Amino acid sequence: MQPATVGSKPPDRGSSAHSSISGHCLCGAVTITVAGEHDPRIGACHCRMCQRWSGGLFLCFTANASAVAVAGEVRRYRSSTFAERAFCPRCGSHLWFNDVDDGGKAQSYELMPGLFDAARRWPLRSEIYVDRAMACVQLVGDHRRKTRAEYEAENPFIEGDME
Repeated sequence: MQPATVGSKPPDRGSSAHSSISGHCLCGAVTITVAGEHDPRIGACHCRMCQRWSGGLFLCFTANASAVAVAGEVRRYRSSTFAERAFCPRCGSHLWFNDVDDGGKAQSYELMPGLFDAARRWPLRSEIYVDRAMACVQLVGDHRRKTRAEYEAENPFIEGDME
């Protein structure tokens, strides 16, 4: 997904960019700890692949791969040549989307904010594929928005994702 970061310093909303936070899936079998740099703001994606995966709207926050520790069994699905999506095999909770290198190593994490209590107060940072949003999902507020064409001009994407 890779929503663009806006601004130089995230606002303080219950977590700083360097504080340690932990979250877990619905059943508690997977725990994720972010102990280091992360962006305490939420990005949203309305592309067709994210709609299929999330049921309507994908939300995430970003964290450096080196800051993320995962405990518990995780299943991964390589959803494109450049990214994977992960979920708990016990309860099905979505855990993350991340860009991976050619060897499958995570470059960064785009974590599901609902797994983390700290994320409940974080503001919306950015929204992409706004021209592809479902009619029932209209996000309000003052945040960066990009259409499909604007986003795909700058980032990798899946050809023909939504026609």
